[in-house]
Amino acid sequence: MPRALDSHAGTRYTRLTFRHHVYFEETFLNLFIKVACTAATAFGLATTALAQGPAIPKVIKIVVPFSPGGSNDLFARALGQRLATALNTTVVVDNKPGAGGAIGAVAVSQAEADGSTLLLTSVSFVTNAAIQEKPAYDPVKSFAPVALLNRGPMLLIVGKDTPYTTTAQVVQAMRNNKNTNYGSAGVGSIGQMATELLNAMSQANATHIPYKGISNAVTDMMGGNLQMMITTAASVTGPLKANQVRPVAVTSIKRSRFMPELPTISEVVPGFDVESWWGVYAPPKTPGPLVDKLNAEIRKIADSAAMRELFERESTEPGTLDARQFAAYVADESAKWRKLAAARGIKSE
Repeated sequence: MPRALDSHAGTRYTRLTFRHHVYFEETFLNLFIKVACTAATAFGLATTALAQGPAIPKVIKIVVPFSPGGSNDLFARALGQRLATALNTTVVVDNKPGAGGAIGAVAVSQAEADGSTLLLTSVSFVTNAAIQEKPAYDPVKSFAPVALLNRGPMLLIVGKDTPYTTTAQVVQAMRNNKNTNYGSAGVGSIGQMATELLNAMSQANATHIPYKGISNAVTDMMGGNLQMMITTAASVTGPLKANQVRPVAVTSIKRSRFMPELPTISEVVPGFDVESWWGVYAPPKTPGPLVDKLNAEIRKIADSAAMRELFERESTEPGTLDARQFAAYVADESAKWRKLAAARGIKSE
């Protein structure tokens, strides 16, 4: 006969199954809540970190690859003081002169890529590398360009006893090369490179006389030993005021608001465009967000009234490029001067 089922068996089974379902659902719900809370906490921390931005080092060292007292040092100390306030950190300036700026530059290229070490230097950073057969650093690959601090035109000047008053007259004298010598702060300096560019673009061949420092060259010009020179306005402020040298033109593609009465060289030699500039760099592989943060703060500082006043003494304007634009600018400048050095046979001594 068929076996009769226990009337209570189904009830017990139903209760047991129900309890198992409840236990499973409660356990799953608790696990879900824990995971959700953990994820929310992590998301909150990540959101907070993003809102706060990249971590700023407690101490930032700005390396200046030249001795104290020059424009590089002056700009670094002015920037450092304001950067410390803006980032609520400590900023120190470390002068590391030698090898035309290479010693300080290499030190920064080998530093930790955490924003704690920066380089502040001038356009000589790229011109010096351009004349080296085996440069100690690559201006493009060995660094993370951070910000263009400031830039401005240079001056074409002549000796007060020369007959030249226009760019055309100077260029003609350079072409004739009749006792036409020009001086600079040394081989690979922006003064030499700018004048050699003028030589190349005007089919001229003025003779270069390198000096150990631009002040020595200016002294020789005042003594009648040099006929022409391209240099920064700041380097000849005194002689200009005393009428010991004569300005002829500016080197930028457009006229300068600081010297609006002076024409540009490009008005006679189309396309001629040279500026003196200063920039800030970090070691390679410095995180992009940190580079962007430093760029934004440096640009704000550069555009402040105090820094503008300082820049105007050098006849320069604050930089306005973001980090990527500055990287492209450095690459263009580096290629420009490497090409010129190769074409004109300019090599380090």
